[in-house]
Amino acid sequence: MTTQITSTQPAARSRKEARRRPAGSSAANVGRPGFTWALPATLFFAVFAIVPLVMVAVLSFMSWNGLGSPQFVGTDNWSRLLDDPVMLKSIWVTLLLTALGILIQTPLSIVLGVWAAGYQRNRAVLSAIYFVPLLLSATAVSVLWRALLDPNFGIPADATWLFGDGNLFGEQTTAIGVLAFVSTWQFTPFHTLIYQGAARAVPQVLYQAAEIDGAGRYRQFFHITLPQLRNSMITSMILMTVGGLTTFETVLILTQGGPGTDTTISAYYMYEKAFKSFDFGTGSAIALTLVVASTIISLIVVRVSGYDKMRSSMEGVS
Repeated sequence: MTTQITSTQPAARSRKEARRRPAGSSAANVGRPGFTWALPATLFFAVFAIVPLVMVAVLSFMSWNGLGSPQFVGTDNWSRLLDDPVMLKSIWVTLLLTALGILIQTPLSIVLGVWAAGYQRNRAVLSAIYFVPLLLSATAVSVLWRALLDPNFGIPADATWLFGDGNLFGEQTTAIGVLAFVSTWQFTPFHTLIYQGAARAVPQVLYQAAEIDGAGRYRQFFHITLPQLRNSMITSMILMTVGGLTTFETVLILTQGGPGTDTTISAYYMYEKAFKSFDFGTGSAIALTLVVASTIISLIVVRVSGYDKMRSSMEGVS
């Protein structure tokens, strides 16, 4: 008698769940929203991203100064860009700043993120202070450092023993160094936050097993923590790449592309062409080039790293 009662409990539970399930739905679809839920976001993305991108692509084959009707010129805008030495130089500067950002911010973010994931004393307070630059806009950060590094009234004027004449914006090497430093100061906390969350998700049993085997702190970091941060590292590097290729405010406020065109990146050159020279056709061509380059580089990173094959073992768990 007891066996019969026990065996009927799962069946009764299944019938109860079936009554709660909406008509026409299957067990595999329970908990998964339909396309209707994504429709508002899809429409928003189409209106504010896809449509403007198509318009920019069309305008890249036009000649337009902002007044009157655009005139179709074919590939003239693209041909001029290929022969423009400033454009070619801006691509090199853009790639250089992007590479510097990845090489500097990645190891720094990993170390700080792993440290912030621990339970040290005063860790929360120090982490909160360190994350303050993340709350500021790129414009505010650029204005702040422009004032601090002013050759006449800023820090370099009072520390000539370190900065020489104090004009850090007068040479290409120092100007690029300033741009890399300011970007690192502002965006490292964001990537640190990524690694902090990833480091806290590493199973503690791995570290416990390593301690039993006699592995020290450094061996645990290089043989357990770093491998477990691989997917987060790829995500962070993709964000750095796209951010480096599309950054604009920092160059506009700090160097304005100078000295000369030594720090003119592609995004800033797009601004000069479109809004200073009123050559919106060429500016659109540069913008489309940046979009295509960012997409291609991101896809290459995803493909080479195997990130596209990553599967979550927690998929569908509620």
